[in-house]
Amino acid sequence: MWGAPKKRKVTINSLIGPGTEITGNVVFSGGLHIDGKIEGNVSAAEDASMAILTLSEQGSIKGDVRVPHVILNGIVEGNVYAAEKAELEVNARINGNLYYNLIEMAMGAEVNGSLIRSTEMPPITVDPPTPPRIVAKDPNKLTKPSVAERLASNRTAPVAKVSKEPQSKE
Repeated sequence: MWGAPKKRKVTINSLIGPGTEITGNVVFSGGLHIDGKIEGNVSAAEDASMAILTLSEQGSIKGDVRVPHVILNGIVEGNVYAAEKAELEVNARINGNLYYNLIEMAMGAEVNGSLIRSTEMPPITVDPPTPPRIVAKDPNKLTKPSVAERLASNRTAPVAKVSKEPQSKE
């Protein structure tokens, strides 16, 4: 009745090793252990209600994490959505919001954002990628805009002109 809570056995099906860097989104089912670096979102497959993500002390993720159960001991730069449970160990660092149903947090763990308790996770919103802008100077030839053209198009305030003529002294 009273006693230590039962721990779920963590089965690792996939491993991202310490020398591995992935750029892009990762979708998995089962257990995923990360010792490397990921630049992109990490999420469990839609039918993977038993999925577990573990992020080691050496691991890091730049992107959102969306899994039922997460065990963090590394750095996440993005929001974390844990539909069931979020476990933050001593070296866990989240630079973003943490959405959770149940939380376990060790002394020393950091969340630099909001802790939001929620039984229903917010829906996934995906912004379509922005295609590169192409400027046609000659109808027969398409080119990318030059650096000067890009800088000029980003200006919000008029630029003052500097005169090189000496000012008269009165």
